[in-house]
Amino acid sequence: MFLRLVTDSFGRRPRRKLLTGAALALGMAVATAALSVALDVGDRLAKEFRSLGANLLVTPQADSLPLEIGGVDYRPVNAGAYLPEADIPKLKTIFWHNNVMAFAPILEVRAEALPFAREDGEYRPGSWITDVPLVGTWGYHVVPLPDGGEFQTGIAKTNPWWQIEGKWFSDDAKECVVGAAFAKKNHIKIGDSISLATGGVTKIPAPLKVTGVLSSGGPEDGSIVVPLSRAQALAGQPGKYRKLYVSALTKPEDGFAKRDPKSFTPAEYDRWFCTAYISSIAFQIRQELPGTDVRVIRRVAEGEGQILTRVRMLLWLVTGMALLAAAVAVGASSAASVLERRTEIGLMKALGARAATVGFLLAAEQLLLAFGGGGIGYALGIILARLLGEKIFGAAPEPSLIVFLAILALAALVTLLGSAIPLRRASLYDPAPILRGE
Repeated sequence: MFLRLVTDSFGRRPRRKLLTGAALALGMAVATAALSVALDVGDRLAKEFRSLGANLLVTPQADSLPLEIGGVDYRPVNAGAYLPEADIPKLKTIFWHNNVMAFAPILEVRAEALPFAREDGEYRPGSWITDVPLVGTWGYHVVPLPDGGEFQTGIAKTNPWWQIEGKWFSDDAKECVVGAAFAKKNHIKIGDSISLATGGVTKIPAPLKVTGVLSSGGPEDGSIVVPLSRAQALAGQPGKYRKLYVSALTKPEDGFAKRDPKSFTPAEYDRWFCTAYISSIAFQIRQELPGTDVRVIRRVAEGEGQILTRVRMLLWLVTGMALLAAAVAVGASSAASVLERRTEIGLMKALGARAATVGFLLAAEQLLLAFGGGGIGYALGIILARLLGEKIFGAAPEPSLIVFLAILALAALVTLLGSAIPLRRASLYDPAPILRGE
């Protein structure tokens, strides 16, 4: 009997039911798209943020005094301790090793340079250039891992905004890259060669071929970038480096992450350690690389967190507005439906139906609409989410059972809330005046 009443209601008023279902479907479609993108946006944006460069800086513990202002390290390049290059693969053994996307060691040296330019088919030496800043690093480098695997990394991955005209040097070749400002000042172009020396020149060393011109927008534009092993040989520090840039996928820090880990309870410590906060990853790196100080590059990390927080707030706001609009549409449709069915409701109550029974019947009709509209809205929302994901992030979010169940629950909640006042009024109708036509 109950099912027949509900079915009969749908059959006699299809237009109003379709309008209510369409309003729910549109609202749930927007909510589905926003929720799908919101759940996926963290990982997508975190990967996009890696184009901002490294967000962690590893230095010897003896160099931990804060001499960095505005992102520029003002300590003398030859001052302080050094770190062993052999320990770098340990970065891929920390708890969050899969979040470590790239790393590159740096060793800075002051040297003398002798450029060779090609003239009349021959390379002719120019004059020695003194006090040239050299940056030793990995261009593209394959690191053997402790578990027997390999990991490709280098400065090209930690600093992806560096623009190279030409190509990066090979680590095992006699090659180098010159900064754009240095190349312009000294009339050096790709294909020329440069000899480098330190501590006074007694014999011209074997030259390095210039494979590229670097534009970084920083002090590297006035430098020569060489393979790390070449800088180590010139500095007399084999197997050593001075600082290490690390690029890691992280979760934006909240109030909990900014607390001092020493104040955590054991449960809070486990939660902090097992969450990809940048402070947690820095702590784990410090554990694996003894004698180091791991500092967060705040201008990068905080910028990531602020952008991600604002994007998520926008998506949640859009979701809330879509649900509110759906609730208003359902409420208006429900109120109109109750007015149309006053006689039917009065007759049911006159025949002995209680207020709760009438309210339950009307609520059941609305819930059927909610599940139907929610299901259709989810399907439309997935299509919209894929379009948004492909346009904005280059990859569409995958359909999620959790989102589907959440949308059905939200559709039911929105429908019941929107219909609450009309349904309550319907359950309180007095049948006598209605049946008299008043």
